[in-house]
Amino acid sequence: LLLVGFIFHLTFIYSVFDCYFTSPVVHGMEAFNASVNGNGLSKRVVLISADGLRADLIFEPNGFRGALPSNDTEGINVVAPHLRSIISTRGAYGVSHTHVPTESRPGHVAIIAGMYEDVSAVTKGWKVNPVEFDSVFNRSSGTWAFGSPDIVPMFTKSSEGRVREWCYDESEEDFTKDAIALDLWVLEHLRQLLRNSSTSESLHQSGTVFFLHLLGLDTTGHSYRPFSREYMRNIQVVDGIVRDIEALFDEFYGHDGETSFVFTADHGMSIIGNHGDGHPDNTRTPYIVWGKGIRGPLVDEDSSSHDAYSKGWDLRSVSNQLLYRRDIEQADLAPLMTALLGISWPVNSVGVVPVDLLDPSTSTISEDNRDEGWFKARVKLVNAKVLLEQYRVKHEHKRTHKLFYTPFPPLAGDHYLRDLDMLEKLISSNVSNSLVYEEANHHSARLISSAVTGLHYLQTYERTLIRAMVSTAYTGWAGWAGSWVLSPPNSVSSKQVGPSIATIAIQVLSLAVLLGMSGMFWVERAPWTHYLYLGFPVFFWNRVLSNLVITTTSVPIPNQNKLLDVLRNALLVASTLFFMFLGYTHRSVWSVGFVVIGVVWPLLQWTTDSRKSLGLKTWLWTISCLITAVFPLLKVDKEESLVNIIFGGLAALAVGCIVLREILMLVSHRSDKRAVLVLFVVQTLLVFATLLITRSAVLSLQAKQGLPRWCQAAGWTVLVVSLLVTFFRGSPISTSTPAAKHALYLRYLLGFTPLFIILSLSDETLFFVSYAFLMGLWVEVESVVRKPMTVNNVSVAEKGNGIENNGSDLSTYRFRADDLRIALFFLFFVQIAFFGTGNVASVSSFYLSPVYRLIPVFNPFLMSGLLVCKIITPYVILAIATAAVTHSLGLPPFSLFLVASCVTDGMTLMFFFNVTDTGSWLEIGQSISFFVITSLLTLWSGGICVLGEWLMKDVL
Repeated sequence: LLLVGFIFHLTFIYSVFDCYFTSPVVHGMEAFNASVNGNGLSKRVVLISADGLRADLIFEPNGFRGALPSNDTEGINVVAPHLRSIISTRGAYGVSHTHVPTESRPGHVAIIAGMYEDVSAVTKGWKVNPVEFDSVFNRSSGTWAFGSPDIVPMFTKSSEGRVREWCYDESEEDFTKDAIALDLWVLEHLRQLLRNSSTSESLHQSGTVFFLHLLGLDTTGHSYRPFSREYMRNIQVVDGIVRDIEALFDEFYGHDGETSFVFTADHGMSIIGNHGDGHPDNTRTPYIVWGKGIRGPLVDEDSSSHDAYSKGWDLRSVSNQLLYRRDIEQADLAPLMTALLGISWPVNSVGVVPVDLLDPSTSTISEDNRDEGWFKARVKLVNAKVLLEQYRVKHEHKRTHKLFYTPFPPLAGDHYLRDLDMLEKLISSNVSNSLVYEEANHHSARLISSAVTGLHYLQTYERTLIRAMVSTAYTGWAGWAGSWVLSPPNSVSSKQVGPSIATIAIQVLSLAVLLGMSGMFWVERAPWTHYLYLGFPVFFWNRVLSNLVITTTSVPIPNQNKLLDVLRNALLVASTLFFMFLGYTHRSVWSVGFVVIGVVWPLLQWTTDSRKSLGLKTWLWTISCLITAVFPLLKVDKEESLVNIIFGGLAALAVGCIVLREILMLVSHRSDKRAVLVLFVVQTLLVFATLLITRSAVLSLQAKQGLPRWCQAAGWTVLVVSLLVTFFRGSPISTSTPAAKHALYLRYLLGFTPLFIILSLSDETLFFVSYAFLMGLWVEVESVVRKPMTVNNVSVAEKGNGIENNGSDLSTYRFRADDLRIALFFLFFVQIAFFGTGNVASVSSFYLSPVYRLIPVFNPFLMSGLLVCKIITPYVILAIATAAVTHSLGLPPFSLFLVASCVTDGMTLMFFFNVTDTGSWLEIGQSISFFVITSLLTLWSGGICVLGEWLMKDVL
């Protein structure tokens, strides 16, 4: 059951991508271009990407005032004067909106290829694209690319030698060093190329692209956060680099005026220095375009283009008039560059060229005296052709493979082909009339809109089917797992000698559905995941219906005839799920939960005997819950605090001393006391050593002196040694006594403290200590408040009977209403272990900067691995507590997980249907995060039970 559940939940996490975010890439399209007599508006495009640049901080005169001390911003009226002067005198600007995930690779794919990469493709590779696609670089006559080895090489895979690349070494991406050097490296190597290639014909041909990837801002933002003097200084350097780049091209090409410039960013950055999710700070990127073929600044007379976000930018013309802000989608930049160069559109592009940014008046667009309106109408028509060609290929693929295919109604038949022919004739006519061009633009815009909608229709064609299979699967799993809890198979007595007619009918029906749907998928050449989405629900419902048929005993729920009790339990589950649902967007809900379990629950349900038995622990339970409730109320945007880190380590030692005292009171053998004391002393020394190493590393990094080698080596040594001591097999006390359980708990508490100390930014270690202390109390409280299950008036926890783990199995287990409460507590603790110090809306709120104390050079997988280790550490404590609670109450080893999974999958399904690929980027990003996080936590719940049983098997 657990193995099937694990595979099921792991597999169905991927269903959100199959349902909502499938790959948009198809092949076999015809290429189109908008060149006139083989020429574009300009000969070359210079694309400058300032990785991780926030739009507000480049457009505001000085957005750092108020965020930095006055002496840091004194005398700096404008942070980026050159770029600001371009906007005021000779360029266009606005916000380029990107999609989730807001990472470097998909952002650059959107800019250069005009398509939004499949969200799930981020998991398939970091430096090399997992999907072949067309790009502006492929269509250019030649591209010269400079920058990061993580970005530049991925566009050379299918460029047929058109792209020449210059990349610095990966070791240069050191988060502890000044990242400005990375940007200056790009400028210097561009200078060397132009200096050494003055007679190169390839550099002088039309249709060339220069790509300059400036990684410094992204690295600086991760290390010091955007609102820092380092980030401000990096923007100043980037502004100077843009000025120098312009001068280099003017000098090299003799001021020929044939260069177009595009300045933008792949993604923004949150105020805490992270990105990846759909927060507006991450999805809003700047763009500035100027040069040949680009219009100049436009006046915004009624301020209609501005909102609260751009209120403080105050971008004005030389005549002091407010300038128009023209927003675009990030994928629109690719067709804009192709229109400027007169090269073929990338065939996978879904961008819509912003023709109002073009200025053909300075170019020789035709020898037949064609005007500006004609050229823009032609560009618009080509844009429609590119999108409709993609629709045609996808439509033909669906029509060929789908058994019951329904085409997109507005584009059914060949009506759009006749419209294209009509527009082609209209634009090609010799009539130079603005009204004719306006009509052509109107029809082209209509076709573009229909094509974009049609592409979305085809891309989401299987969505209803996948939703149905996913819904059936989750409800089937809940039913099957619930049947094991309510009516265990071993406890069911059946009078049937052989299978009944109903049982045979269920098997036949299941087989028919499985074979019928599988046959349809085979004919349609459906992805292999569809067979999994089908197989799981068929299997689950087969088991559920079979159990209903063969069960002859009543469902063993206490007081099943009392409707009031049933309604009370249903209300408890519904209200808990609702509040957990709210907790994903309102952190304070988790604090309210602690008040309920720490104050309300003891007042309403604890008996006088329970309070007497617990004694002082009654108050400790309430106080511990209230202390832990503080953490979800604290700001997620934390500043590095060495004081909090040190205080957290000392708090762990204080709690360790309390637990040690209780162990020594319970232990009678001198050898056992000695073993416990030796282990305690060793782990205490490791904690102190970690505090000293972390202090040195933090002070050195804050002083911008880099990470000392001895700190890095010592940090890794202490971390590895502490984990080896922690997972050293067995307990210091070998007998199955309360003292042995306490000793094991103490070992894991102090063993993981060094990991938390060295990877903490502020109060994370304090949270870990508070959470661990609460888990220890939970075991004590539950063993008193909820009496162990009995069989024949004997406590199962005490009876033994040779049962593994000295607990009950499913044949003796009978569900009790209080088990539902314990399962909900378990679910709550699972959630709070993840969200205690992080933002529920985004995994990116978990800080990456403390990892620099161990890994100063960019290594995404190792850095992510350390971060994951820190995130899951509280779950080890929860696993120990869960195993102890399960044993002390005589529950089957995995009963809490089964009850919890039955309940929480309802929330998972709710988040699945709330996933959206439309609306604001914040809504899209959060909807994905919510489903994935909930699914992973459900999956991890089962792992907690397995881990707890394994860790505690020597003492249970």
